[in-house]
Order: sequence, then structure tokens, then C-alpha cells
Amino acid sequence: MRAPSFWFTPPDQPALRARLLTPFAFVAAKVTAARVAKGGGYRASVPVICIGNINVGGTGKTPMTMALAQALRAAGHNPAVLTRGYGGSLDGPFRVDETAHSAAEVGDEALLLSAFAPVFKSVDRAAGMLMAEAGHDVILLDDGHQNPSVIKDISICVVNARQGFGNGRVMPAGPLREQVDVGLQRADLVLSIGGDKDQTSFDARWPIALPHLRGTIVPLPTGMPWQGLRVLAFAGIGQPEKFFATLRQAGAEVVRTQPLDDHQPLTDALMARLAQEAKAQNAQLVTTEKDAVRLPDSFRSQVLAFPVRLSVQDWQPLRDVIAAKGLNLQL
Repeated sequence: MRAPSFWFTPPDQPALRARLLTPFAFVAAKVTAARVAKGGGYRASVPVICIGNINVGGTGKTPMTMALAQALRAAGHNPAVLTRGYGGSLDGPFRVDETAHSAAEVGDEALLLSAFAPVFKSVDRAAGMLMAEAGHDVILLDDGHQNPSVIKDISICVVNARQGFGNGRVMPAGPLREQVDVGLQRADLVLSIGGDKDQTSFDARWPIALPHLRGTIVPLPTGMPWQGLRVLAFAGIGQPEKFFATLRQAGAEVVRTQPLDDHQPLTDALMARLAQEAKAQNAQLVTTEKDAVRLPDSFRSQVLAFPVRLSVQDWQPLRDVIAAKGLNLQL
């Protein structure tokens, strides 16, 4: 399901549908608050950095997990990633094997992340943490900000700078899992992702008192001549329009776009239709790395993956938090 447009009206000018749904949002916020308030949770023997969000859907958690895993490895650490593996049929806990597991079993994000660090999938986060901490000196908890079953040493809240926190309301009235002030009380840092213009707009609309990381999504240099390449682009991510815009910025001639629901299965029928359309328009099929791991085997050779990475302006705010908490981590 793609987010409805009324979720992103100005907070002081909510749409009628948002106002009508606010009583249901109040109940949803109370349910989340009750779950978070359970407290306790498993304490790992190594530092745990949670990369989560307050918004539902894609805000850039996976690119941040990839970037932080790379930064930690470059500093001499041996990080592991713990994820619930959204969309995967297997509960875990187990270590993801990219040669043996499919996206249908472990989720597309888990497969993508396994190229950057060992990934452990577990619906039961505490059980997964117990397995992941063996042999690793830091754990990156993917999407666990509202999960009280494990204790986090550092919590990073990731937000899309252009959309911010939308209309500031909880689902179904808005795009949030919980109220902004409530969610940020448990966060140590905010990471906003977007260009300079979006970052400036975010700062003006959502003044944040927490330490603030800023980053932008940039294409990964691969030597592929995107300039002038005619492409039919499709994406089943939280914000497919951002992917299409990045393709255009790289110089590709995007003749048609096909936004899909987040994590939408790429069936043979869907891919056959897209392949036929691309052939008719003399265009190359292109998708995201995350979507590419869900491609049917028979279509993998027909689709190019367009790789992007998160570029963090300055890691110093995170270094400062690490130092303030006395954690044995270098970055």
C-alpha cells in the first residue's frame, strides 16, 4: 500500500480525512505506547545500535544500516545486523545465507544487507540478539525503535527530509507509528535524508533538539553508462518516486515508471508485462537493488539494478553520542 497524499498535508492544515480518522489514530498511539512501556528486554553483551523510525514505510533505514556497517568495519569492528526480515516466511532465529535463502523466506532487505555484514533474522528479537552477539562486537538492530524486547544502547531515528513527519498524526490519520515527541524521547539521534533544499525545509518545519546526522542518497559508481539510456523503471519500495528521480539525475531517459507497493511480489505475470512494454519502447528494465533480489530467476538477466548508497555528511554527532555513553566503539 502506498501512502495516501492526505498524510502529508501541513500539520496546521490537516485534511478532512485526517481529522475524521484522528480518533482511531489516538487509539493506535495508545496501543503503541502500551507496548513500548513494557520495558525490560534482553541486554546484549555488546553495544546495540537501533536504526528505526517513527514513520511507517521507507525512510532510509536500510541504506543507513548499510552505511553504518561499512563505517564500523572500516574502523576495525565486526558488526552483525539483526532484522525481523519483513515479508519473509521463516521466523528464525538463524543467520541469513544469501546463497541458500530466498527473499520470500527472509525478506528482500535481509538479503541485501547480507552483502555488508552477517545478518540474523528473527521475529523474536531477543532470541535473535542472543545468536547475533556471538562472535560480533556490535549489533545493528534494523527497525526496532518501537520494540521493547531488547535494550538499545543508541537509537537513531531515520526520517525523509522532504516529507518529514507528514501531517504529524498517527496512523490511520497520518504516516506515524507514534507521536513525534513521544518517539523522539527514546531516540539519541535523528538522521534526515535528502538534498540541501529538503534539509533546510525539514529544519524549518521540524526543529529537532537531538544530535542530528544528515545524509543524501547518491548513485554508486559502477561504470554503467546511464547517460541517455532509455529505461523503463519499476520499484516496490517505500518511496519509488525518489528512485525514479535519482535515475533521471544520473542521466537516464526514463520513458515510463511503474511504482509498486513496498515489498510487492514480482510475479512472472507482472514481469512478463513489464518486459513486453520495455521491448515495445526499446527500453531497458531497471529497478532498485532491493527489488532485484525478489526477481524471478527467469528475468534476472533482463533487468539492471541501479545501486545507490547513503552518504553521511559527518559522523561526528554519532561519535559524540558514543563517547557520552562510554561505549567501546570507534567510528
